[in-house]
Amino acid sequence: MPNTLLTAAISLSFSVVALAATADIVQPAPLVSIASHVAYFDNLRAHCGKAYQGKVVMDNPKSEGFDGRLIMHVRKCTDSQLQIPFHVGDNHSRTWIITKTGSGLSLKHDHRNKDGSHDVSTMYGGHTLDAGWPTVQSFPADQYSKELFVRLGNPASNGNTWQMYIYPNTFSYRLVRDGREFRVDFDLTKPVALPPTPWGYKD
Repeated sequence: MPNTLLTAAISLSFSVVALAATADIVQPAPLVSIASHVAYFDNLRAHCGKAYQGKVVMDNPKSEGFDGRLIMHVRKCTDSQLQIPFHVGDNHSRTWIITKTGSGLSLKHDHRNKDGSHDVSTMYGGHTLDAGWPTVQSFPADQYSKELFVRLGNPASNGNTWQMYIYPNTFSYRLVRDGREFRVDFDLTKPVALPPTPWGYKD
């Protein structure tokens, strides 16, 4: 009998130790996404490392600063973020950042000065509010952006919605709000030479 009790006690001790070891295993919370967001993200990521030339196809009312050669470069890609510089002639200040957030997709506009410092108007953008499609996602202005626009004296931009379309032959960047529409279409059938490193980033 004593041997039986001893064996049971040893077995119980090992069980407690094993359970404690299991309890110490820490796993990060999963970064969840729905199918349409994953497909959209992957459709863009398929172009990683390539650059494409575009043209303004809608600009009403006409804005300044988009007369140079327009190049988008799907420059850096991870499982959760895409960095896409948007070059306008010799201006390398703009980078679009698309990020999986666990509750959808975020679009931010990282604007830099030539010395790499942050522009006063930077990191504005929006977040998906619906499922969208594997080819189209919309990003209505988020609260940070609205407060930034007001602070900079441009409250009309609070109504901004940015849209990005990714089709087999064309990528489109579109901005819409009451009284304003801007769109650039990029030809995905003809990759071009890679542009310089965007301001504020490293090779």
